[in-house]
Amino acid sequence: MNSMQTISTIKILHLDTNHPLLWEQLEKAGFQNEADYTSTKEEVESKIENYHGIVIRSRFKIDKTFIDKAKNLQFIARVGAGLESIDCEYAESKNIKLIAAPEGNASAVGEHALGMLLSLFNKLNTADKEVKSGQWNRESNRGTELDGKTVGIIGYGNMGKSFAKKLRGFEVDVLCYDIIPNKGDENAKQVTLQEIQQKVDVLSLHIPWTAETDKMVNTTFINQFSKPFWFINTARGKSVVTADLVSALQSGKILGAGLDVLEYEKLSFETLFEGEKPAAFEYLLNANNVLLSPHIAGWTFESKEKLAQVIVNKILKVYVTK
Repeated sequence: MNSMQTISTIKILHLDTNHPLLWEQLEKAGFQNEADYTSTKEEVESKIENYHGIVIRSRFKIDKTFIDKAKNLQFIARVGAGLESIDCEYAESKNIKLIAAPEGNASAVGEHALGMLLSLFNKLNTADKEVKSGQWNRESNRGTELDGKTVGIIGYGNMGKSFAKKLRGFEVDVLCYDIIPNKGDENAKQVTLQEIQQKVDVLSLHIPWTAETDKMVNTTFINQFSKPFWFINTARGKSVVTADLVSALQSGKILGAGLDVLEYEKLSFETLFEGEKPAAFEYLLNANNVLLSPHIAGWTFESKEKLAQVIVNKILKVYVTK
């Protein structure tokens, strides 16, 4: 920001709808808000040089082409956790500040992961369907208890920490693995990936989608686990090779899976693929030990408000010196 520039001259383009407090608080602070929720990426690129900031969820990719046309852009605010839809390196080389809000929906993700796990353990999805269709099957719906199990968390940032915190009421051992050292806390002991693979009964992913995590959960990775395990993914679908996951479900190496995200999602996360369904996806749709939700782990009424508030606070921090 130019030291002579005042907040009243900062124009922000909102490319997705969000909680109204985001718009209202920025307006109250003196920023100029404008909205465009419908134009194509090319149409937005044709006028983006007029703006100093953008607020986006996942409508389209902010790539080199977009950034080159955004000659006056000072910040990109993504109302969500991950920044994989933005060419971060190129944006930063242009001195554009990147703002995200992983702390805004961490609690929601932690609760969703726990909800999926308990539902799988207690066969709630199949029991519900059966009773509603007139079946009363008690023995086939006998559940498994979480107490006494070892839970492994890969990725111990905001989301992983939230899940570990939600597990505190259970008599479980919680282990975490992260590429950054000294991330463990009172809720999870940080260990090597090998120790996770030796000990866990439950594995939960809480990692961003990067070159390192792309297709990470494949047959080789799965077979390195000493015991059959339950698998929860509320992170990113493209970190998992679905066909390999299905093979592990068929062999019993994976006992059940709770998937809030799928490999087949479009980068906008708004829709699944179009066209013929892959065989692996068909298997997931019909498997009793698989629970699916449409990328909504962080999608609560409360998190919508929290995400917006975090983004407002971070934008204000860029422009308002204390």
